[in-house]
Amino acid sequence: MAEPRVAIAYDCFFPINSGGGERVYRRIAELLTERGSPVDYVTRSQWDGPAPEARFSVVPVWHGAIYNSEGTRTPVSAVKFALALFRHFRAQRANYDVVIVSALPVLNVFAVQLALAGSKTFVVSDWLEVWGWRQWRAYSGALMGTVASLLQFVAIRLGNLHTVNSHFTGSRIRGYRRGAAPVTLGLIDLVGAAPDVTTKRGEEPYLIFVGRHIADKQLIDLLPALREARTHIHNLRLVIVGSGPETVAVAARSTELGLDDVVTLAGRVSDDELHTLLAGARALVNPSRREGFGLVVAEAAAVATPSVVVAGPDNAAAELVHNGVNGFVASSVRPRDLAEAMVKVVTAGEPLRRSTQAWFEQERTAGGLSRSIDQILQAYRSARTS
Repeated sequence: MAEPRVAIAYDCFFPINSGGGERVYRRIAELLTERGSPVDYVTRSQWDGPAPEARFSVVPVWHGAIYNSEGTRTPVSAVKFALALFRHFRAQRANYDVVIVSALPVLNVFAVQLALAGSKTFVVSDWLEVWGWRQWRAYSGALMGTVASLLQFVAIRLGNLHTVNSHFTGSRIRGYRRGAAPVTLGLIDLVGAAPDVTTKRGEEPYLIFVGRHIADKQLIDLLPALREARTHIHNLRLVIVGSGPETVAVAARSTELGLDDVVTLAGRVSDDELHTLLAGARALVNPSRREGFGLVVAEAAAVATPSVVVAGPDNAAAELVHNGVNGFVASSVRPRDLAEAMVKVVTAGEPLRRSTQAWFEQERTAGGLSRSIDQILQAYRSARTS
């Protein structure tokens, strides 16, 4: 059987956007291309002139912003991109064997399914996250949150196959759709092995945060925990990488707590700078309440840097961290709880960094994204021959 013609539908594109989802979709496109599949990456235009270079076709179908000033996706942009997807796939409905569509936002799934209704195209919906009703209401307000929750409920019942980034998201899919058998994507191998990895660190200890400065990351809660941790490790510092709507509030809170001399707001940095900062840190601290996977934990582990994350029902990053192996899971973001995990990870020292490095190497080789693509293609071929 010939390799299938594939489309991937998502409104962000790496490296213009640097989140985990767009990195996953780009890598899937590359791996499918390497196997001989023609691939179209159907997305929104964020550039002037020609599309970015890639080993596959980049097909922009809409141009516009998707976030408001607070870093929240806007309903209007979701509707406009979904309409653009519908028009594209309606016009190209005979040209694809497999379509992988991101369910973020969920309207994408409806657009693709409606456009391809009656065709033989095998539709894979990828769920970066599955939220509960209360979480949708908190994120989008009472009315829009309720609507989004209902749309998610229906969308999970569509498509031929689901893919997810974590086991707990897979269990939520099965909770909504009995008999579903989602494929959990192996994502650790998105992070390449670092050739110069070392478990040695400098004398002055520092922690690092990497990510967008939005409410779900709970970055502000990291600052009082740092102050608490410094009562045990007096010279402990924090480097904050990234930016976002909460950057100003984070800076103000740092000043309020008297931490300006020990907190560095580095902003956005180059890949080389990020590598150096991660490789020199005693730990990555990611207090986020919500992560679809937590790729930054793997990026830190690639340079033997353990992580501190926070337990929570919507935090898949907590699945990646094993206490005393590659970091510690704090029970909450309360200063004492988070500080305790931070102190543990720093005082564990080089033995923890060695076990973190070993964990990364084992996970990277045990189950990668290539194996996940094998599962997707096997499901597609089974459907074609049944």
